[in-house]
Amino acid sequence: MSSPSIAQNLQQPTSDSIVILLKKYINAKDADAIYDLTGKDYQKDLSKAFLVDFLTKQIFPLGEIKETSFISFKNKISNYKLQFDKATIQLSLNLDQDDKLGLFQFKPFRPEKAELVATSNPLQTAFEKEIDAVVRTYIQKPNTVGLSVGVFCAGKNSIYYYGETAKGNGKLPDANTIFEIGSITKTFTATLLAYFVDQGKIKLTDPITKYLPDFAAENVLLKEVSILMLSNHTSGLAPLPDNFETGNFNPINPYQNYTRNQLFAYLKTCKLISKPGEVYAYSNMAVGLLGIILERISGQTYEAMVKTIICKPLNLESTKEYLLSNQKEHFVKVYNTDGNETLTWDFDALQACGSLRSTANDLLKYANANMKVENNDLSKAFQLTHQITFNKNPKVGLGWHIMNINGDEYLWHNGGTGGSRSFLAFNSVKKTAIVILSNSAESVDPVGVGIIKLMQ
Repeated sequence: MSSPSIAQNLQQPTSDSIVILLKKYINAKDADAIYDLTGKDYQKDLSKAFLVDFLTKQIFPLGEIKETSFISFKNKISNYKLQFDKATIQLSLNLDQDDKLGLFQFKPFRPEKAELVATSNPLQTAFEKEIDAVVRTYIQKPNTVGLSVGVFCAGKNSIYYYGETAKGNGKLPDANTIFEIGSITKTFTATLLAYFVDQGKIKLTDPITKYLPDFAAENVLLKEVSILMLSNHTSGLAPLPDNFETGNFNPINPYQNYTRNQLFAYLKTCKLISKPGEVYAYSNMAVGLLGIILERISGQTYEAMVKTIICKPLNLESTKEYLLSNQKEHFVKVYNTDGNETLTWDFDALQACGSLRSTANDLLKYANANMKVENNDLSKAFQLTHQITFNKNPKVGLGWHIMNINGDEYLWHNGGTGGSRSFLAFNSVKKTAIVILSNSAESVDPVGVGIIKLMQ
């Protein structure tokens, strides 16, 4: 028996007993009794008041649980289907060493696809079979469509394709299939910043007001915000400006019509949400503004900078914001969290935060270039982006975030649009990298982390 099967056999009888108790207490609307089923770590993270409020507002109104059934056991988590009077919910849980609830989550129930989704994975090696097992937990969901999985391990690239480029077309993604990469774009922006720092055209310590129009630079609060802080998300700027949803705002293509003039008008009178340099707060606006500043010091458009400084030297032919006519036929259709087709995103002022499109092949080249130390300007820029600039939680370099998986540190970033998700991580010491690109708005982070663990 495999170790997951052993773990399931050990945990499931106790988990089943817990589910029986949960059914009893939910039907009785006894939130206190449910909280008593949780373990010390759970209670340390979430207060009793929080759980009572959640159950009272979100779960008890669904009525009584009529039926419970076991679905699956994956990654030490037991999943159950709960049939309420008014909805069907999936319950995910695991148990701590005291057989108390360590994980306790509700989410909408979505049955997996009945047939196995097509793949190019030949399943010839144990590693390929393990990758397939991780990927199947994602691609068999009813709201996912297509996936490109790129792996660099043991000195070679391997790319596996799953699903379809558009729902129902029966066409697997391939080497030419282009996806939105969302916020992985921010690592390209950070590389441009590092490149211009090395060229002496800008300093990380420069206040951003040095590069803003005079009327926007008059905001005294911005004088404490440095260029560095735009890249490592410690600027104190909000995630998005408060005039973002004005004018010609389109909720399914939200960045398309937000202009530089709107951004500068906002900056003129904006308030900061935290003291610059002290608190990590992820900001699309900050990185978008950084891109504009780099345009102003270089005299080039954002896409032109990406092309000349990064893509051309690395031969990344499919990484760009605006696709050529012969590339558009290779661009996937994209699907929201419900699995319905939606729009790809277009950008104006904030393009540096998420506008690029790419392939798994290009991003593996990009990851490999990041892992090499060479005596050229681009390699030196990559190495600068890897230096930690914020050492609290999370740890951040320039653009890149640092995560620890089983004692090994990986530089990584993910991305998301209205209908796409992406994941890129690498470890320069182990010389391993993973790229996940999806044309669905279902997070691929668990797939990326799961495959990293297989390579350790």
